[in-house]
Amino acid sequence: MDKIIEKYIKAHHLLTLAVCGKGEPYCANCFYAFNIENRSLIFASDIKTKHMKEAISNPKIAGTVSKETKNIGKIQGIQFTGRLKNSLTFEEIRSYFEKFPFAKNHKPLLWSIELDFVKLTDNLLGFGKKIVWQRV
Repeated sequence: MDKIIEKYIKAHHLLTLAVCGKGEPYCANCFYAFNIENRSLIFASDIKTKHMKEAISNPKIAGTVSKETKNIGKIQGIQFTGRLKNSLTFEEIRSYFEKFPFAKNHKPLLWSIELDFVKLTDNLLGFGKKIVWQRV
């Protein structure tokens, strides 16, 4: 994965998760941590939520991480696709609690999105500049 993409993902903490379980799309916002080794986004969510029911039904996930700005020259963000996993590695769990230590007391149910594709748009590098990564 390109270091610029890694740096962007690590610098942020809120993703928009897009799911489509039974033919109906649905979105949710989730705090996340990035696990570089597995190229995965780790987040906490209750299994009873609509977005998790849909994601379990269809584990193909899409989403975004973006920076809000009105200045076109400062637009940055990623679009991603991946697969939902509920069996996390020790490193993935550790990466989440390192970023959100307060969450440990709540004993959250953690999930992982194993990234398959990431497209970074970064106008700071030039208008419409895109960097793409795909898992091989």
